[in-house]
Amino acid sequence: MSKPKVIEWVSGKVRIIDKTMLPQEEVYLDLAGYRDMASAIREMRIRGAPAIGVAAAYGVALGAQEIEAGSTDEFLSSLRSVSDTLAATRPTAVNLFWALERMNRVAEAVQDVARMKSALLAEAKRIDVENEEADRKLSGYGAELIGDGFTIQTHCNAGALATAGYGTAVGVIRAAHEQGKRIHVFVDETRPLLQGARLTAWELKQEGIPFTLITDTMTGHFLSRGRIDCVVVGADRIVANGDAANKIGTYNVAVLAMENGVPFYVAAPMSTVDLSLSSGDQIPIEERDPEEVTTIGGVRVAPQGVKVANPAFDVTPHRYISAIITERGVAREPYIESLRKL
Repeated sequence: MSKPKVIEWVSGKVRIIDKTMLPQEEVYLDLAGYRDMASAIREMRIRGAPAIGVAAAYGVALGAQEIEAGSTDEFLSSLRSVSDTLAATRPTAVNLFWALERMNRVAEAVQDVARMKSALLAEAKRIDVENEEADRKLSGYGAELIGDGFTIQTHCNAGALATAGYGTAVGVIRAAHEQGKRIHVFVDETRPLLQGARLTAWELKQEGIPFTLITDTMTGHFLSRGRIDCVVVGADRIVANGDAANKIGTYNVAVLAMENGVPFYVAAPMSTVDLSLSSGDQIPIEERDPEEVTTIGGVRVAPQGVKVANPAFDVTPHRYISAIITERGVAREPYIESLRKL
């Protein structure tokens, strides 16, 4: 079965699969400008830290095509406005800022406006290709940690839909499955936006990988009864000491895994590692629209006017993380040393 291309440059536009429509409909959107891309990222039509990085790079390329400038200085000034708009979409995923910085460095190295535009598009495509290569490498390393007959729990969605490549946490699962290992996956729903139920379940079904859907609150039950052999999740930002920000609810799973002696792995490319921050306390946490909590599929499930907290991410302290899987190898404690070495 052919896999969906999550992000693709097509005839001067960027085609994406709209994650908000899955699993009911497989809808593709053609984004014509960088503002369209910014809206798609903000509205989570494109989501997942690595995929956001690729999307941001293509967003800069789109913005560059729109700029009419008579000099390189004028072009760079307009390009900074494009980058600022994209940077303001989602604060937690460091891949977004990594990609924007990389694109801006490329533009600054060229001294001709026409060449700047072509160089930026070429760099966005390069980031896209490198991203998938990183996914496949880290998935291979991660699959070595998966035993034949394992039951694996994952949280949120860290498959191809979230990475614009092969997947990180789900990539590890895919690689183990492709190696012929007999595995089963427990997929938690991942409230409030149900990325596990909507997206991870959809991907695993496409891949023919056996899985069971559970609610978030069932995790402790199955861990305590020895039903789960390891947990594998993705990340939106990993800092120097190994603390990792991921979709809200990840911390809960990590604590329960340690309580029950189950390994807890984080799988992410090096573009998700932010060595400029020393601990997870410094990671900005995005607060999202209360309606994501008070409604499900547009149907209200809470009284009108209730006070709502809706942080999109939490931070798992490094002491709960058994290993961090990257395309350059597997890091273990002390992460302050192993991550810098990688």
